[in-house]
Amino acid sequence: MDITTALAASRLVAQQRAMDVTANNLANASTPGFRAERVQFSAWIDRQPSGSTVPGDRTVAYTQDRATWREQQPGTITHTGNPFDLALSSDGYFTVNTKAGPRLTRDGRFGPMPNGMLADGRGNPVLDVAGKPIRLSPTDTRITIASDGSISSENGPVGKIGVVRPNDPMKMRAEGATNFVSDSPTSPVASPGIVQGAVEDSNVQPVMEVTRMTNDLREFEFVTQLVQAESDRQQTMIDKLLPPGS
Repeated sequence: MDITTALAASRLVAQQRAMDVTANNLANASTPGFRAERVQFSAWIDRQPSGSTVPGDRTVAYTQDRATWREQQPGTITHTGNPFDLALSSDGYFTVNTKAGPRLTRDGRFGPMPNGMLADGRGNPVLDVAGKPIRLSPTDTRITIASDGSISSENGPVGKIGVVRPNDPMKMRAEGATNFVSDSPTSPVASPGIVQGAVEDSNVQPVMEVTRMTNDLREFEFVTQLVQAESDRQQTMIDKLLPPGS
């Protein structure tokens, strides 16, 4: 593969990745607690051996998919009236205990299981400030959850929902649409600002994402046209250099 085609191919791979990320954002525009992803590209410099290129042109810059990160601005809080729906007005995360271990989430669509355990939509227990599951009694019918996470009912205090913040947010890895794994220790959030009877919407702005995808598609098509033009140029050169019937 010649250098021109290789350079274009690196850009095509990067643009395909950008379109995939944008498409995933659009697919989760209505997923509570979802945070939009963004890609970051950089130039990978390939220094050419001396004499292999014309003077003054000693490097070739390929496009490199450097990283994927998530926008941290919160989504809009929508009131649902469900006492077990919870939204965070701080930058913390709820903790749920999955089969793979504790996971962080801002998707606060919780509810009691048949055994009284407070869990998310997948049945993963919601953890309290001590990292233990929260269990409600069958007689706990009027549930109140304060902004600090304290749960109480007509029978008295029940527990306190734990809200944590990763010490290094850059070391969080997405697992699915709304769960995260933290590769750094977490610290409790003293004032999480929990809103009962509400959920945090996705922070994706559909109109902006459609605009971004349109731009990504145009860039992809432009590079594709460049590859086709280079292929046509090479074929024309071959046709002129080689005699007919060779």
